[in-house]
Amino acid sequence: MKKAVIGIVSKHYASYKNDRTDTYVRDEIKQAIFDNGAVAIAILPPDKDIKYIGDNWKEDLQGKEYDDLISQIKLCDGIIFQGGAESDNYECIVSKYCYENNIPTLGICCGQNIIARAIGGTTYKIDNPEKHMQMSKQYVHNIKIDKTSKFYKIVNKEEIMVNSRHKRTIKDCPKLDKVGFCEDGYADVIEAKDKDFYIGVRFHPESLYKIDKNMNNIFKSFISACKKD
Repeated sequence: MKKAVIGIVSKHYASYKNDRTDTYVRDEIKQAIFDNGAVAIAILPPDKDIKYIGDNWKEDLQGKEYDDLISQIKLCDGIIFQGGAESDNYECIVSKYCYENNIPTLGICCGQNIIARAIGGTTYKIDNPEKHMQMSKQYVHNIKIDKTSKFYKIVNKEEIMVNSRHKRTIKDCPKLDKVGFCEDGYADVIEAKDKDFYIGVRFHPESLYKIDKNMNNIFKSFISACKKD
């Protein structure tokens, strides 16, 4: 049986000397893909310039650079956006293309910001980052899930425990539904109900999938959506 090919959108950053740029894929995410029977490859930025953006990103890739980016996406059955401190402009370009072409998409933490921003969403800094930026804890809080959501069908539970490593959250997402909330009211899960799989989670399932069935089901369901003709 042909394995699904999952593109992990690389993060783009400057090195400590600030005179070189690098891209990276987190080992936990690529391993979650391989461990669930799919193949992981990296989606790389087609230009050398870092363009960190917030909500006001721009569709600024043209000609060969745009074609090179889209050619990478077309190799894949689905796309994952990683967590991280910053977002590069090209990540939103990828996400918008995925939304418009119904390509299965999973956004993790900062990746949740990306998949919302790509189609008109906005974000804001949370009031209590000391609570939600807990890098060392396996679990930080629970979230409540809308029973009518696609995400509920993935975990089949109204409440689950999650980790938390973030300082921003979703403000508006006009084309997406907020379907999972923490006790502070932040949207921990967003989704497009009219797409096969276009879901963003604020937490990090890649850090828990080996010990938590709920977290692994996110990857299993995503890969299953990627295998559909």
